[in-house]
Amino acid sequence: MGNTQSSSMPKHVAIIMDGNGRWAKKKGKIRTFGHKAGVDSVRAAVRFARKNGIKSLTLFAFSSENWKRPVEEVSVLMDLFKLVLNSEVKRLIKNGVRLRVIGDTSKFDAKLIEKIRKAEETTHENAELTLNIAANYGGRWDIVNASKQLAEQVQCGQLKPEDIDETMLEQHTSLHGLEELDLLIRTGGEHRISNFLLWQCAYAEFYFTDTLWPDFDESAFQAAVDDFADRQRRFGMTGEQVSEN
Repeated sequence: MGNTQSSSMPKHVAIIMDGNGRWAKKKGKIRTFGHKAGVDSVRAAVRFARKNGIKSLTLFAFSSENWKRPVEEVSVLMDLFKLVLNSEVKRLIKNGVRLRVIGDTSKFDAKLIEKIRKAEETTHENAELTLNIAANYGGRWDIVNASKQLAEQVQCGQLKPEDIDETMLEQHTSLHGLEELDLLIRTGGEHRISNFLLWQCAYAEFYFTDTLWPDFDESAFQAAVDDFADRQRRFGMTGEQVSEN
């Protein structure tokens, strides 16, 4: 297709960026070489989203389970995160991109926490695209964290248990205030969501590709969006009902 009509363009896309290690191995390099190469694909994804009117882009950078990886790989990932925060903020400001980091950032070292805070603060007014980086994030953690906040309000007498509904719980999740998730892309050939955005994925369309993350360029993103445009989203209704609306 090439040029997707804006009416069929997803407003919020999430990507599980998988395959960095395998990409590096294919080239006879160590896994961390793939993580560094993946930064170019992040830039390409942000560029595509910005150019095509996608309002929110959520990238799964580091899961709460990734701490189990070899110490040296985790260390390189943390250093890379700091490096990218240093080098990319000016580019984000220039392109009207707001940065949000979602997840339990309290587990990071003080320097990284401060860099995250500064980057979020500096880009806060930008409105062209919201870029959410999920770091030390897990979908179950997100739901539990929202539930705890509501439980505290009940304990303080600010809220009655019977008043809690889906809308209220959603307001306490990491992506509150943004567009509903339309499309979840996973690169690298795996067909699972790995504890990512469990609450937000309720009615999202899934797109799985064998393309390894460092090879995921703007044309690969376009292919995912074209596939999304060809789908009929029913939200519990029948196909006939959707066609009538």
